Amino acid sequence: TYIRNKELKREYKHVQTPPLGNVNLYKTSGHLEHYKESMFPIMQVEDEEYVLRPMNCPHHMVMYANDIHSYRDLPLRIAEIARDCRYEASGALKGIERVRTFCQNDSHIFCTPDQIESEFKDVVDLILECYRDLGIKDFKFDLALRDPEDKEKFYPDDEMWNKAENSLRKILDDIGIPYREMIGDAAFYGPKLDVQVKPAVGNEFSLSTCQIDFCLPMKFGLTYIAPDGSKQTPVVLNRAVFGSLDRTIAYYLEETKGVFPTWLSPVQAVIIPVNPEFHQEYGEEIRDLLLKNNVRVELDVRNEKLGYRLREVQTKKIPYTIILGDQEKEHHTISYRLFGQKDTTTVSQEEFVDLIRNEIDTKSLR
Repeated sequence: TYIRNKELKREYKHVQTPPLGNVNLYKTSGHLEHYKESMFPIMQVEDEEYVLRPMNCPHHMVMYANDIHSYRDLPLRIAEIARDCRYEASGALKGIERVRTFCQNDSHIFCTPDQIESEFKDVVDLILECYRDLGIKDFKFDLALRDPEDKEKFYPDDEMWNKAENSLRKILDDIGIPYREMIGDAAFYGPKLDVQVKPAVGNEFSLSTCQIDFCLPMKFGLTYIAPDGSKQTPVVLNRAVFGSLDRTIAYYLEETKGVFPTWLSPVQAVIIPVNPEFHQEYGEEIRDLLLKNNVRVELDVRNEKLGYRLREVQTKKIPYTIILGDQEKEHHTISYRLFGQKDTTTVSQEEFVDLIRNEIDTKSLR
């Protein structure tokens, strides 16, 4: 929801495409030739062959091709929270970091050559904005380039590669972002910018990526009508801010040790009536008030000792513990305790709602 809302504000159009694809899609794109070993076996369905979708590029290319586009329509930003499948070797599987089906925060931006720089800068800006919100500070930028000597791994078009790689270098230099050049790490169809992070255990990996693709639009015969009336081929920026949501969650859990900021916590507050028999009704009132204000809240009225319930909230690392007893019920107040703290603060209902909503709305990292 967080990344979808970020993208919608930047005029991305969210779509949903099928998890199955006709094999011809991946023959056209070249993925079948280059990534067949990482794809699940082909399925024969009547007179057609299908494969579980390993990536979304061909699907979004077909969506673009369904309409006639003018230069006035560009950039067109297609985004999808998509579940993809890749046949990873059993020895490479690792928790939710590396799995055989993962959820991808994917997007393809169709633009004119003149729009590459502004669109690429906007992608970098979105990546940095999200990292600030999450408090991610330790990362590096890698410019992944082809190996000119490898004629099999990379699409054979020197002019296309030189144009794409020089465009990325210029953009990064203009933005002023330090980066490392990684020869041989490009995708088969174009160079890319990878944002590398170092997990608590294991080697660094790409959390975000943005790739310039001059190749697939040509392969799928994509065009737009230029100002002079001619048909031109668009450029595609293939980007993922949180490439694999599964891997991002695993990385973030390790980095934060499970202590999420309030805005991101699955449960933002737990209400604990001191004595459920006498205070449950007031607890329900506060729960309904917080739900009305879009706070993710739970009410704990189990027949357990107060100390046990309080300790459990701390164990689950929930940001706010709300404790309601006789005084709170009588004066219509809320007493709360922040995660990791022992002090309890008492405020009015209105003050508490303003407090927690402000922390959520500003994405405070406290």
